[in-house]
Amino acid sequence: MSVVSAELVEAVRVRLSRAGAPPTAAQVAAALRAERAVLGDAEVLAIARTLRADLIGAGPLEGLLAAPGVTDVLVNGPGEVWVDDGQGLRRTGVTFPRDDDVRRLAQRLAAAAGRRLDDACPYVDARLAGGVRLHAVLPPIAPEGTCLSLRLPPRRTFTMEELVPGPGAAVLRAIMAARLAFLVTGGTGTGKTTMLSAMLSLADPGERLLLVEDSAELHPRHPHVVRLEARPPNLEGAGGVGLRDLVRQALRMRPDRLVVGEVRGSEVVELKTG
Repeated sequence: MSVVSAELVEAVRVRLSRAGAPPTAAQVAAALRAERAVLGDAEVLAIARTLRADLIGAGPLEGLLAAPGVTDVLVNGPGEVWVDDGQGLRRTGVTFPRDDDVRRLAQRLAAAAGRRLDDACPYVDARLAGGVRLHAVLPPIAPEGTCLSLRLPPRRTFTMEELVPGPGAAVLRAIMAARLAFLVTGGTGTGKTTMLSAMLSLADPGERLLLVEDSAELHPRHPHVVRLEARPPNLEGAGGVGLRDLVRQALRMRPDRLVVGEVRGSEVVELKTG
């Protein structure tokens, strides 16, 4: 297949964006004809795949997100993309041409989650369709370039024995059976959410679990789970619903177990007094 110039791909992108047309093979072929470019079917399909990833997918990150075992994709400006595939962080060969490309991707993903990301609101934390968690920070808050962090949801819920070998699993089972209050702590990416999901899967099927989270990440194997998810304020700064509010609501919903996905602020007061 011949190499398609970046300029031609950009010209097709601009035409499709102005027309509001999806990057299908037919629309790409029509845009190429308008640019007076004659390409074969293979080239048209290649451009369509590239534009589809860039316009409605994750652009150059698409392949990394689809790779087996990947839990995190981290962009530190246009020249650095890192992944964690269960073996620790490693730098990839993926790059972006310019920081504007990273910024455009971050803004498009934020918009898809119904969030704002611009100079007036230079950071965002949101959940995308499919459960991917998005965090992005724009310059000058991030002086070396737009930073983008994507965390993939667990592809499955592990059993306790898969995570904790030997006597440790029996101890955790006993904690759940005794209905003790407990706290799961650890550094970023150490498996706190995975462990908590496994522990909650051990709860009696007759119990009602109330999950309160900033972003829905817990996936216990349990027949009776009720989820409450925080909501950020709108563009006018109104309408936000925080974890403390949700904990108060959950306490009135007859929980047998109340679980707060992340405790970072005043919501801990409600847990203590509830």
